[in-house]
Amino acid sequence: MTLRTIRIVAPGRLLSLLLLLTSNAVGAALPDTLLAIKPSIVAVATYQATRRPPVKLLGTGFVVSTGRLAATNAHVIPKAVNLEDRERLVVVAKVDGVDKMIASKVVAVDGEHDLALVAFDHQLPAVKLDQREYVREGELFAFTGFPIGGVLGLYPVTHRGLLSSITPMAIPVDQAKQLSPKKIKRLQDPVRVYQLDATAYPGNSGSPLYRIETGEVVGVLNQVYVKATKEDVLSQPSGISFAIPVRHLKELLESLER
Repeated sequence: MTLRTIRIVAPGRLLSLLLLLTSNAVGAALPDTLLAIKPSIVAVATYQATRRPPVKLLGTGFVVSTGRLAATNAHVIPKAVNLEDRERLVVVAKVDGVDKMIASKVVAVDGEHDLALVAFDHQLPAVKLDQREYVREGELFAFTGFPIGGVLGLYPVTHRGLLSSITPMAIPVDQAKQLSPKKIKRLQDPVRVYQLDATAYPGNSGSPLYRIETGEVVGVLNQVYVKATKEDVLSQPSGISFAIPVRHLKELLESLER
């Protein structure tokens, strides 16, 4: 008979080991997911031939639906473009390894959740939207976009972060004088957003937040709009990022089909 030594692992160390193994497995999946999702990431910009530089980057978007629509934040879209001076709204996509500017137009806006859809006459690979009803606090996700307005060039940058909390966009205030009509409305019917322990930058607005293992999009990165509602407690930079749940994007897509 062969005697075997059995090691007893303390519960705390076992939990740490399981978390380490899970983190390693998730990290191993990310390179393959990035290969699949990066062709769907676009820069949202305006183009004017007489301007220097002619391309002005506004934020990030990602291709959805049939491959001829891109989702982004509503605040990324300019209030107006100078058509008389031939300024145009465009998305910039990587096509066959080359940056391609594609003329676009806004086709839907959801101001309450700061989402917008732009359409273009070019076929691009679309992401998959997550079909699950919920995400869980403590899950790891990634987001890919163009931080700092593409100052570093049109090279998508990826960050990874923990979903720290699912929190109302608006928070209670200590004094009535701090209330505004907009804050009262949000307190009565709060929109819940995803809070992440990752740092995003203004150019990341509109980036997809996705599952590391599958690339399925669960949310849309949004710093400017969400932080504006939490201005009483958040300073710049806070090291906290937010995302709008993807169900609101699905509702906007459905509105185009009605």
